[in-house]
Amino acid sequence: MALDISTWDLACRFNNTDHHTELNGMDRLIVRRGQAFTINLYLNSGSYQPGYSQLHITAETGPQPEEQYGTRAVFGLSDEIDDTRWSAAVSSPTGDTVCLSVCAAPDAPIGRYVLTLDGRIQFDFILLFNPWCPRDVVYIDSEEKLAEYVLAQDGIIFRGNAEYPVPIAWYFGQFEEGILDACLRILDMNPKHSRNPGKDCSGRRNVIYVTRVLSAMINSNDRDYGVLEGCWKDTFDGGVSPMSWRGSVQILRTWSSTSCLPVRFGQCWVFAAVACTVSRALGIPCRVVTNFYSAHDTNSNLVIERYLNEKGEIDSTHIWILTSWMTRPDLPPGFDGWQASDPTPQEKSEGVFCCGPVPVRAIKEGELTFKYDAPFVFAEVNADLVHILKYNDGSTRKIVNDQKVGQKISTKSVGRDEREDITHLYKYPEGSAEERQVFEKANHQNKLQQQQANPGLQITIKLSTGIRKGCDFDVFAIVTNNTEEDKKCRLVFASRAVSYNGVIGRECGFKDLLNVALAPGGERKVPLKLNYSKYCTNLTEDNLIRLGALLIDYSTKEAMMAMRDIVLDDPEIKIRILGEPKEKRKLAAELTLQNPLPETLQGCCFTIEGANLTGGSSITEKLESPIEPGQEAKVKIYFTPTQSGLRKLVVDFDSNKLGHVRGYKNVIIGK
Repeated sequence: MALDISTWDLACRFNNTDHHTELNGMDRLIVRRGQAFTINLYLNSGSYQPGYSQLHITAETGPQPEEQYGTRAVFGLSDEIDDTRWSAAVSSPTGDTVCLSVCAAPDAPIGRYVLTLDGRIQFDFILLFNPWCPRDVVYIDSEEKLAEYVLAQDGIIFRGNAEYPVPIAWYFGQFEEGILDACLRILDMNPKHSRNPGKDCSGRRNVIYVTRVLSAMINSNDRDYGVLEGCWKDTFDGGVSPMSWRGSVQILRTWSSTSCLPVRFGQCWVFAAVACTVSRALGIPCRVVTNFYSAHDTNSNLVIERYLNEKGEIDSTHIWILTSWMTRPDLPPGFDGWQASDPTPQEKSEGVFCCGPVPVRAIKEGELTFKYDAPFVFAEVNADLVHILKYNDGSTRKIVNDQKVGQKISTKSVGRDEREDITHLYKYPEGSAEERQVFEKANHQNKLQQQQANPGLQITIKLSTGIRKGCDFDVFAIVTNNTEEDKKCRLVFASRAVSYNGVIGRECGFKDLLNVALAPGGERKVPLKLNYSKYCTNLTEDNLIRLGALLIDYSTKEAMMAMRDIVLDDPEIKIRILGEPKEKRKLAAELTLQNPLPETLQGCCFTIEGANLTGGSSITEKLESPIEPGQEAKVKIYFTPTQSGLRKLVVDFDSNKLGHVRGYKNVIIGK
C-alpha cells in the first residue's frame, strides 16, 4: 500500500549538523555517505502500516544515471537501515507523520543527487565522502585529526627554508558560501566528464579517481578549465602575485564566476592550498606538506646534475605537496593512510599534468612500481644533487657537497600551530641499514656508491645574528685545512637573491679571493658584507638570499662547495582585538607595523580575512600618508564574526618596498 504523501521536511538543520556539514548552511541538504539522514513525510490521509505500507525510492546522480555504474540506486523500505548499501527504514511511531531514514552506500559516488519517492516526489541533496564512517575508504578514527584535516577552515603553511621554516597562515574556507558548489563544478568541468559523463560520475565513488582529477584540475596547464594558472616569472602582468593570496576562497569564487577561466597567478604553495580546500570540502581528509630542498628528476635516474661556472652560480628548490588520507584496496596490504599528490604542474601522468596519489609508505620503502607516480615523488625526497664545476678551459670536475634533498618535511601539528617534522614518514635516517635497503630496491646506484670520505679541505657558511630586511649584515665562509701540508686555494664567495623554486636572481654581494693560504690544521674566516642598498632592489617576495662558497684546491684541482639560504625577517604585525569576541557582534582589529627600512613606504594598506570572521571576503584599509623610516603604520578594521569557535584572523600588509608582510591571530569567538 502506497503512502499518501502531502508535504515533506528535509530537516536540513538536524541532518547537516549530524553529518558535520552545518557550516555549509542550513538551507539545503548536504549529507555524507554510509550514514543515515532523516526526512519527515506528512501524509494527506491514512498512516504508515508496518509490513503493509510501501515506498519506492530512487537515488540518481549525473546526467546519465545507470544502476550498473552505481549512479542510480533503486530500493524500498526495510525493517532497519543497512549501512552497507542504499537503504531506507521508517523510524517514527505510526501516525500522519512518517520519519523516514535514508542511508547512502558507503561507496556511493559523491556529488549532486535527486531522490525520488514513488515516482512523483523529488528533492535534491549533495552527497560527500564520510571520514566519520568506518566503511568509507577515507575513514579516520580520531576526532582530533578529523577536526584538523576535514573541519579546520584555516591552517599554517611553511615557507622560508630548512634552517628557518616560516609559518604562514592560510584561510582554506571550505565551508564559505559558494565554495562547495565551485568544488563540485571543478569535477563537472574536467575533460573526463565531457568525454563520458556517465563513466566520470561513476568514478566519483573512488577517492583515488577523485584525487587524480583534482590534481589535474587545480592547474590549467592542459587547457582544461583548470582553476589556477602558474607563473614563475619576476612580473605578474595580467594577474596578481601569488604572494598576494591569503586564502583559497577568493580564488575559487573568481574561477567559478568568470566562466571557469584560470585565475592568475599561482605557485606551488597556492596550488597545494587550493587543492586542500577542495579536498576538505568534498570530505577527503588532507594536509599541506612542505618538502624543503625538493628535487625534480626529469630523466628518472635519481640524480639531479647542476653545472657551475667558476663564479659559483648555483640553484635548488623546495616544494609544497598535498597528502590525503584513504585506504588503497588497489595495492597490497599495508599501504593505506597518507597518500601524496601534487597539483603543481611539473610532469605529465597518463597524458595530463597531475601527480599521485601514491602511498607515503611506498616512498619510504622504495616501492617505485606502485600507483601513481611513485618514481617522481621518490626522487623529490631522495634524489642526489650532484654539482659539477666547469672550468674556463672547458674541463669539468665533480664538487664535494653535502647538501641533502628532502629536508625537514613539514606540516602543521594537529590542534596546534607548531611545525610537525614528518620526514621520518617519507624516508629512513641517513646512513641507516634500512635506507640502504630502500636504495637497493629503488636501484639508486648513485647513493649506494657514495663514499663517506673525510675531505682534506672543508668549507662551511656561518651567519651573524639579527639578520632582517632593511639592515646591513655579514656572513662568513669558514675554510679548514685538515691535511698535513700547506694548501693554496681559490675561494669564490657569492650571494644572490633567489625564489623559493630555485630561480636565481641578481647578485647581492660577491668576493673572489685568488690566494687563500692555509697551514696544516689551519682555519680561515672570510666575511662577506651584504648591504641593504644593494640587495633591496634584487630581493623577490620570498625574502631569500642564496649563499654559495666554492673552494678550489690549486694542487689537486679538487673543488668543495657549501651552500646556504638565508631568510630575511619581515617586521612583525601587531594585532589587537578590541571588544568582546562574540557571534554577530562587531569587533575591531587594531593593526600596527613599524617601518624597518631606511626609506619611506608608499601605497601602504592592511587587509584582513578569516573563516566565519569577514563574511567570506577580504576587508582592506588604505593608509593615506606615507610611512617614514622607524614610523608606525596603524589602522583599525571592523568585522563581525558569524560563527563561534576558534578562528584565525589572517592579516596582510602591503607597500611599495616591503611587499607582502603576513601575520595572524587566533581568536576565540563566543556564542
